[in-house]
Amino acid sequence: MSTAGRLTDTLYGAGWATAKKLPEPVAVRLGRTLADLVWKRRGKGVLRLEANLARVVPDAGPERLAELSRAGMRSYLRYWMESFRLPAWSEQRVRSGVDVAGLHHLTDGLATGRGVVLALPHLANWDLAGAWVTTELKTPFTTVAERLKPETLYDRFVAYRESLGMEVLPHEGGAAFGTLARRLRAGGLVCLVADRDLSASGVEVQFFGATARMPAGPALLAQQTGALLLPVTLWYDSSPVMRGRVHPPVEVPGSGDRAARTSVMTQALADAFASGIAEHPEDWHMLQRLWLDDLDPAHPRSGATA
Repeated sequence: MSTAGRLTDTLYGAGWATAKKLPEPVAVRLGRTLADLVWKRRGKGVLRLEANLARVVPDAGPERLAELSRAGMRSYLRYWMESFRLPAWSEQRVRSGVDVAGLHHLTDGLATGRGVVLALPHLANWDLAGAWVTTELKTPFTTVAERLKPETLYDRFVAYRESLGMEVLPHEGGAAFGTLARRLRAGGLVCLVADRDLSASGVEVQFFGATARMPAGPALLAQQTGALLLPVTLWYDSSPVMRGRVHPPVEVPGSGDRAARTSVMTQALADAFASGIAEHPEDWHMLQRLWLDDLDPAHPRSGATA
């Protein structure tokens, strides 16, 4: 492992070890302080977040964008502080930490036995939402995780999410898709973060007035397995409780080939995501390039982070 890799793994490990021992008010204040320090440095991630927010709130002037990006970094650090502390939360703290509207779409879908795909963007804390599903609804689910470098850091994330009751598959090759399909055909639940895919298989969508790519997986899984496809959006307010909404199902079109159906369904997901992001732009943790015209023309699928 490289020196940089060891340092990254050590820092994340220290974060997990330290933050979960702090009293919650102290952790909240620490997260906000760190967020403000990072925001004031105006690094690449903050500048990219601000550029992305400018698309979401096109009429915002420089002062408003600065306010949004500062609130965005506070939201982002709240996500990390909560995530570091989640393994130490009691079941009651997890259950009381989330409030979801439209939950009947999920519970009714699971009751049919047809399987459900939840697709959500990088809003608020998707790990907390997952822990709430396994704790409050007593429903296990399967998800995927991108392999991180160093490998030890990826192992930490997998172990952390598995400790919250999730089955985590590596996001590479075709094996994950087949396993997800089997879980759905058995009536299970699959949860996928689905607002960014710069690979060749990404589906082009219109998103806040410009073209972006989002993963085809949620729509393809719904088509191939008959599972219900439900968009989910999350947000924070001033309370310790994270809010969420399960949107109505994205239906499989009755006509067109697989590619056409996938395009229509992925656009419907993008529209649902956009509605939630527009209402709570400060909770969208997109510190990377997303829209195609923001990418380096020489490396259109580079996935650059700034």
